[in-house]
Amino acid sequence: GKNEYDLLVIGGGSGGLACAKEAAQFGRKVAVLDYVEPSPRGTTWGLGGTCVNVGCIPKKLMHQAALLGSALKDAQHYGWNIAQPVHHTWSVMAQSVQNYVKSLNWGHRVQLQDKKVKYFNIKGSFSDPHTVSGLTKAGKETVVTADNIVIATGGRPKYPTHVAGALEYGITSDDLFWLKESPGKTLPSFILYVSLECAGFLTGIGLDTTVMMRSIPLRGFDQAQMASLVTEHMESYGTKFLKRCFPTKVEKLKSNRLQVTWKNADLNTEETDSFDTVMWAVGRVPDTKTLNLETIGVKTNSETGKIIVDASEATSVPHIYAVGDITEGRPELTPTAIAAGKLLAQRLFGQSSELMDYDNVPTTVFTPLEYGCVGLSEEAAVQCHGSDNIEVYHAYYKPLEFTVAERDATQCYVKMVCLREREQRILGLHFIGPNAGEVIQGFALGIKCGATYPQLMKTVGIHPTCAEEVTKLRITKRSGLDATVTGC
Repeated sequence: GKNEYDLLVIGGGSGGLACAKEAAQFGRKVAVLDYVEPSPRGTTWGLGGTCVNVGCIPKKLMHQAALLGSALKDAQHYGWNIAQPVHHTWSVMAQSVQNYVKSLNWGHRVQLQDKKVKYFNIKGSFSDPHTVSGLTKAGKETVVTADNIVIATGGRPKYPTHVAGALEYGITSDDLFWLKESPGKTLPSFILYVSLECAGFLTGIGLDTTVMMRSIPLRGFDQAQMASLVTEHMESYGTKFLKRCFPTKVEKLKSNRLQVTWKNADLNTEETDSFDTVMWAVGRVPDTKTLNLETIGVKTNSETGKIIVDASEATSVPHIYAVGDITEGRPELTPTAIAAGKLLAQRLFGQSSELMDYDNVPTTVFTPLEYGCVGLSEEAAVQCHGSDNIEVYHAYYKPLEFTVAERDATQCYVKMVCLREREQRILGLHFIGPNAGEVIQGFALGIKCGATYPQLMKTVGIHPTCAEEVTKLRITKRSGLDATVTGC
């Protein structure tokens, strides 16, 4: 028989919603299935996916709260009379952030309704390649059929299940942003960027925060200078680090505090301390376990669990596609998921053939001193082109806004990675400093268009800004890295 919908999207996050709304613009009959499985701590949320509910949006708002705390200290140097010490109230911040997130949840539902996209709040699984079924909260079975299906269920945080007590007593970023009361003395464990971002704003609002890092910080980002500069600044900012350490168990004390035991790999010793909150940041896993993918033939990477797609986001099954964090080899970033979802809908229903271009995607880590980048890291550039073919222009600088307030600027740094041959095409730009995301966004267009070092040096900077420093890079060093990183 005839399928009920032209397009069914499984997953109501950034990529899935963008795809559904775009398809509806072409007059197609579209449905969205979305369901949030409560975290092990019982946290749940509304429509919008990770970014809206437990990712980019609440993270940036809490980062802003911490920046305002720093600004209050600076303000005294500029003549503002502010009583000291200032005090931060977690519950007020949390309620404001959560209210805003809930307004976004409602906004997404209204947009779907306005575009005549049917919304099902159910957890679905494939019955056959064109059919998805699931139960409503009331226990009623719902069956949906569609000509085309897009999987966009994203990922959920992993727990280090080998650590005794990790699941029972720890939380993840799925829980942190929805806490009603302050997490108190906190241990973000492991060194993914979300761990550093959370540690940064927790320190910034005055909480005792310690990051446990087993290996290198910011894996996947530039290691030659950038990652170490970010963590150095965080240490000077007040965040403590347990380097080359890994947890072995978490126990709950009679005081309700959590005692964490860990191994120090350098000293070969066992150490302990107690915390109010332990937050795990050990990566994310694709949210596919209930989809029944194996029975309909959708191929996944056996190691990562992610869905294998081609350049057009198509899976191994005709008419089934996947976008966003759930796909193998794609950046786990909201804007790429949104763009990929829109382009997929245009190819399916709008007579377009344009594919998503995943090269030179800019991003920013919202640590206290932000780190923005676009293009290749120095290690990846050396791996792709060889150290003899890479020229690196770099410089430290001091933001003007740091001067009167006498803030430490020793980690403010710009690095540009270029090909040495001919026109010196820019391969990567890395910036640590205030408003790094805003700075990198502008330069990303030029690099996407193939900008060269001489062209950038002819660009007139806006004075006096931090972004201007990029247009003044004259100091150079030949890359001497023996990189083993891939990612050309």
